[in-house]
Amino acid sequence: MGTVTLGVSIAVPEPYGSQLQELRAGFGDAAAHGIPTHVTLVPPTEVEADRLPQVRAHLAEVASAFRSFRMRLAGTGTFRPLSPVVYVQVVEGAPGCTRLQGQVRAPGGPLSRELAFPYHPHVTVAHGISEEAMDLAFTALAEYAADWVCDSFALYEQGSDGVWRKLREYPFGTGPTGVPAQLSCPVDAAADAAEATVRPA
Repeated sequence: MGTVTLGVSIAVPEPYGSQLQELRAGFGDAAAHGIPTHVTLVPPTEVEADRLPQVRAHLAEVASAFRSFRMRLAGTGTFRPLSPVVYVQVVEGAPGCTRLQGQVRAPGGPLSRELAFPYHPHVTVAHGISEEAMDLAFTALAEYAADWVCDSFALYEQGSDGVWRKLREYPFGTGPTGVPAQLSCPVDAAADAAEATVRPA
């Protein structure tokens, strides 16, 4: 059956998600419209397609036992010079993200994998663009702030066109099945593919 490239992330809700996606595009990041604004839990990971049911069952089990937590974004950070990335900082909710991603990537589970860097929750707003444009992103969003209650995460698949599409939403504390995505209206994107190898997921 071949393989699929999957990612698991917390979506930044509206109106913040679209705002940050448009800002990212405006800074000159060509990948922006293929990547919905998110906090990565599992970076792009290639798995055998026939393991999808196992992946979905695992994610549903994790979500069913998890509880909502508050997320707050404020200000900017960067992984430069290690990696050409500017991001909005997660200033509240990082422990919840860290605990959640650890359960999703649990050793022996279907999404078990090592990370290139220690886990560091963040929202990428510029990647791989000119230094000047990254400086602009860093400055322009220095006063940015957003907050919401995180009550779910989602599984995404990267299409052959490079666009990430939501496969299923997993609300916390809701049982074994998850909520199917509206596949006829694909989300424009999900996990940032570069996060798999060049920076913390």
